[in-house]
Amino acid sequence: MKEDDEMYAELAVDNTSLNTDRLFTYSVPSDMEFYMEVGKRVLVPFGRGNKLLEGLVVNLKRDLDSGLDADKLKPIQYVVDREPIMTLEMVELLGWMRERYLAKYTEVIKTIVPNGITMKAKKVVKVEMAIDETIVDPELAAYLNSKKRMALENLKRKFGEKNIQKDINRLCQMGCIEIEESVFQQVKKQYEKHVERRFKPEDADCIAETLSTRAVKQVEIVRLLSSRESISKKELLQAVNTSDSTIKSLEKKGLVETVEREVDRNPVGREVAHYSKIELNEAQRMVYDEIESLKHTKHLIHGVTGSGKTEVYLQLIESALERGEESIVLVPEIALTPQTLDRFMGRFGDRVAIYHSKLSNGERYDEWRKMRDGRAKVAIGTRSAVFAPFRNLGLIIMDEEHEQSYKSSMNPKYSTLEVAEKRCELEGARLVLGSATPSVETYYRAESGEFKLLEMNLRANENPLPNINLIDMREELYNGNKSIFSRELYMSMLEKLERREQIILFLNSRGFSKFVSCRSCGHVIKCSRCDISMTYHAEENRLVCHYCGESRKMVTECPECGSRYVKHMGLGTQKVEAEVRKHFPKAAVERMDLDTTGRKHSHEEILTRMKNREIDILIGTQMISKGLDFPDVTLVGVIIADTSLNIPDYKAPERTFQLMTQVAGRAGRSELEGRVVIQTYEPDHYSIQTAKDHDYMSFYSQEIMVRKLFRYPPFCELVDITVYGREESSVCKIASEVASRVKDSVSKSETLRNVEVLGPNPALIYRIKDRYRMKILIKARREDMSEIKTTLGALLSLNEKYAKEQVRVSIDINPSSII
Repeated sequence: MKEDDEMYAELAVDNTSLNTDRLFTYSVPSDMEFYMEVGKRVLVPFGRGNKLLEGLVVNLKRDLDSGLDADKLKPIQYVVDREPIMTLEMVELLGWMRERYLAKYTEVIKTIVPNGITMKAKKVVKVEMAIDETIVDPELAAYLNSKKRMALENLKRKFGEKNIQKDINRLCQMGCIEIEESVFQQVKKQYEKHVERRFKPEDADCIAETLSTRAVKQVEIVRLLSSRESISKKELLQAVNTSDSTIKSLEKKGLVETVEREVDRNPVGREVAHYSKIELNEAQRMVYDEIESLKHTKHLIHGVTGSGKTEVYLQLIESALERGEESIVLVPEIALTPQTLDRFMGRFGDRVAIYHSKLSNGERYDEWRKMRDGRAKVAIGTRSAVFAPFRNLGLIIMDEEHEQSYKSSMNPKYSTLEVAEKRCELEGARLVLGSATPSVETYYRAESGEFKLLEMNLRANENPLPNINLIDMREELYNGNKSIFSRELYMSMLEKLERREQIILFLNSRGFSKFVSCRSCGHVIKCSRCDISMTYHAEENRLVCHYCGESRKMVTECPECGSRYVKHMGLGTQKVEAEVRKHFPKAAVERMDLDTTGRKHSHEEILTRMKNREIDILIGTQMISKGLDFPDVTLVGVIIADTSLNIPDYKAPERTFQLMTQVAGRAGRSELEGRVVIQTYEPDHYSIQTAKDHDYMSFYSQEIMVRKLFRYPPFCELVDITVYGREESSVCKIASEVASRVKDSVSKSETLRNVEVLGPNPALIYRIKDRYRMKILIKARREDMSEIKTTLGALLSLNEKYAKEQVRVSIDINPSSII
């Protein structure tokens, strides 16, 4: 047996099987003990084949658990990191997320750590001596002799594993080749060649005189370097308009040296102007002072659109920086990042790091290292930025906290707010939430005292909120107006364009029309893989499924009855754009939705043109409804307010109120008066009426009563179980089995009497990507969730069994939607 003072490490190993989702104990070789720390990555032999896999050190100990034999433990082979990639607090957060969201260790680790930095081991064939073509297949021998070194998997792919395995074994036994493990990282640091000066600046004139009169370019380089110690080689060659040979000539004379330097990939790609500090008004000052008083750790700023929340955030961060603390700023949409970035980088310069999904793996890696190494002190990004690798976190700001994009739809299905709360609790940091339309759950918690509620009821410039007019589109139709524009919206647009003021038109539905149907038999063209109508996109003259991406040419005949009376119906942003161009041909029009913002920096390009007044009318979906600040926008038109209202989800009224309030807030943000026109077929609904009056409290008081009556959050926690697969009969059978297991567990428990289990029922969209979907919904008290998760964990363990029938079970704790 080994001595008791040996070190052992508990690791989360990079293996996706549910059977290996636990901690594995490895021995730490004595020469590695000094370097071993919790939060570092190591490479370990795993499984029967002892394949090298990456593992994260979650715990270190000197005593072994009972049942483990120290002599049978495998040793750690390699320590990957010089510094831990996770702090002790982040490792604790990892464990909490795994338990809270019923996720695997690997899923949580890959969520916290950026893509591409995982260390992989691959087998490499190394040729030790020339291979005789008579010993093995001549083609294989010739290939090995020519390459000398190659990945084993590439070799097998080229010649076929069955064809060469015997030859590979024979060559290994003969010592002709050796197979070794090679460790590599997908994303690497980026280097750039620089030319460094190797002479004193004051000697430049003398050196220039000694150079040949024909060496004009050499003289230019010497004079250029006299005022700087180094310059990138690429920049130097462009500046002097010369070639490598000139630099090599100077190197031979000992005047310069070419070296490689690490450079950060630049995710911004442009200069950002300085953003001056603004003196806080009375309301802003009261909010700032309250947060800075440190009386509370969690705050909710309920501030109307344009009330100046961003300046409060900036000054809170400035104060945190003065204390040596780091800050995270979360925004819900990538579209908001460029404008937010301008303000924060304009104030804090290169101390700001950017973090969102549109960055390349290399850019994410560089930004992540800037934060981990302490070069950046402020992180700005979407939900993944909550995992910024700071070591002295003092503040997390979550702007537009109500947005559903803060809820992950991929495993682990985490709530950014919950993770931010837990991280602040673990690291002693403060949490600040901000919104003009807080979520019902968050405002309820603020009323209950969990958050310190701070109100900002006036715009920072003291201008009134824009006047909102509701237009009943049923009356427009009755009066003979079949246009998508009401008379009032049309006349308002004419007026604003004449004044050279800007307009935003909002419709939360992209494409040209929502569906295509046959006017003869009523058949609607649906996706072949999903139970959803296809959307017509006029620019490509194609039908597209917005769930799976299936695309096909626009039909000219009904596939059901053969009729040529096929027409696209409904309304999307593409059609709005076409109508605007038809009615306002001289206006500069731009559309901003998922179809126009697929390219990198496309959000930024559109918003920059809008800022520079190169766009008169901006048409868009929800990505233009919040956070954007354009002083010349004086008219906002909502084409149809009912798109989100008619979704069969308990949050539909709340989302409608939030969208209407947020998009209305884009108007009149400067000294120019703002106007909003909301077109609707349901003008009497309380979410639209309260949005018209900018009256959050009236909306909240009505919505909270409905939530309490029907027992929805915040009066319960929800668990959404989705059973899905390709065989409809198997999905229905297993969904019934899953529901029975949950219901039996609840009925047998003495403490789960208040738990409701609803279903199984077909999902609203029953089939997506050729997979049928059944739903089971659990309503429970927060104190019951621990016991319920025991049952749910047992369900997930059956996924291996269900997989044989090509059926999977997915569990979402407190989903953003139950459809």
